[in-house]
Amino acid sequence: MDFFKQKTLIRFINPSLLSSSDNKNPNLLRIQLIIIYKMAQLSVEQRFELIKRNTAEIIGEEDLKKLLKEKKTPVAYLGTAPTGKPHVGYFLWGLKVCDLLKAGFHVKILLADIHAVLDNTPWSIIDARYDYYAAIIPEMIKALGADTKELEFVKGSEMQLKPEYMYDLLQLSSHVSVHDCEKAASEVVKMGDNPKLSGLIYPLMQACDEQYLGVDVQLGGTDQRKIMVLARENLPKIGYERRIELMNPLLPGLIGKKMSSSDPNTKIDLLDNEEAVKKKLNKAEFIEGDIDNGVMAFLEYFLMVIKKDKKEKLLIERPEKFGGNVEYSDFEVIKKDVISKKLHPMDVKLAVAKEISKILSNIDRKKVEPLEKKAYS
Repeated sequence: MDFFKQKTLIRFINPSLLSSSDNKNPNLLRIQLIIIYKMAQLSVEQRFELIKRNTAEIIGEEDLKKLLKEKKTPVAYLGTAPTGKPHVGYFLWGLKVCDLLKAGFHVKILLADIHAVLDNTPWSIIDARYDYYAAIIPEMIKALGADTKELEFVKGSEMQLKPEYMYDLLQLSSHVSVHDCEKAASEVVKMGDNPKLSGLIYPLMQACDEQYLGVDVQLGGTDQRKIMVLARENLPKIGYERRIELMNPLLPGLIGKKMSSSDPNTKIDLLDNEEAVKKKLNKAEFIEGDIDNGVMAFLEYFLMVIKKDKKEKLLIERPEKFGGNVEYSDFEVIKKDVISKKLHPMDVKLAVAKEISKILSNIDRKKVEPLEKKAYS
């Protein structure tokens, strides 16, 4: 097929894949055609396995298989509250959003501004935080190379303050105990020693979101599990169907057990420059021979998944006296070499830093940096 016909076919099938910078790149066009063809050929089982890979748990696996068989374009959503600065841990759910898009889903990302203030973000700065998230999250998804034709962003307050939503929220509150709300919110909301009422409203709203976003599937981290179960148990009590719940594992922090937006030492921000990325990874906890750390988790659940999808290898550069450069296409081999101490932690850190910086370089910093300063000054 000649170059002109390739462009014409892509424009016909999916114009969003054809940017001005691609017009003179026949190799990229061929790759895009292959992606389109493979997506069209995915079976129900292949779509299911794509959605399931690297997840911690799916509540309603059989329902998901049935959904894929019966509905042409299922709908999923991921909610993110504009609280702390987004970091590379967000790439994990971003990658799952990409998987859902490849599997034929329409995906909604809820920018949950009301949830943010219920979780102690000051009302005075919520608009600035929302503006930053509304700019940086689409940039993050694009940096992963997703086709965003079926991706939609929803502002929480535009949906959640409507009378019918509030009516159902009040209905739901009459079926759920204070104890169950507090239990559901405990791993997500900053409750403290003297919990505020707002923290108990949070899980009820997340349950209502499933209905008012019109979704079949909710995507979240394992810390969201209790809220998801609360939704499944209580939405039928006010006349709505329970949804399928899809959970990603939570990545450990670079230092400590959890990657946290509120602790800059545990994570790499989406706007960190190459030097900052390298510096943070140099300080990351990584004992020689030990694979239980945030660097290896990021490799397993994110970087090596991308490498596998692109049929690329991870290059680890080393001086000749330490064995010279080595390439990996399989995380299990990396893990084996780390455990046997054939691979030194510093060499892994440097390779991971380089790969992260390469992905972050796709973010339009000029577009989002002024918004970040307003949101977090």
